[in-house]
Amino acid sequence: MKLYNLLMQDMIIADLESQDRESVLREMVNLLKKRNKITKEKELYEKLIQREKLGSTAIGEGVAIPHCKLKGVKSPVVMLAISKKSVDFHSLDGKPSFIFFLVVSSPDNPSLNLQILAAIAHLVRKSRSLLKKILEAGNIEAILDVIREEEEKLHE
Repeated sequence: MKLYNLLMQDMIIADLESQDRESVLREMVNLLKKRNKITKEKELYEKLIQREKLGSTAIGEGVAIPHCKLKGVKSPVVMLAISKKSVDFHSLDGKPSFIFFLVVSSPDNPSLNLQILAAIAHLVRKSRSLLKKILEAGNIEAILDVIREEEEKLHE
């Protein structure tokens, strides 16, 4: 599974305004609502907050993967948001997060959800320069190019 194929240009926030975990989640949910990807924005936000209370989805390396399952989602929704300033997302390594991959999927297909999360985690772990390259990318097209190039390196 390639992340590049799941990420659409209109599902990327190149410069988050939010500066705390709750605001980041709200800003991302608001974009999903604006793009008509979800209808239950309050429920989604609450599920994401509940998931964070179980344990931070910040996996280190400057990356967080907030995720949850939501009834009514036909195909998985994957979005990316970037903070140039960084956000304390309560990461296990104690470092701030700059990149946020949000994954929302149907509870009817848990294996697909796991495959997407695994693809993101694999990319983050194997690509040592992903964070730096994404932060240096000048626009959304360049961000997508970075993800595609880094994924292609993994599959060579």
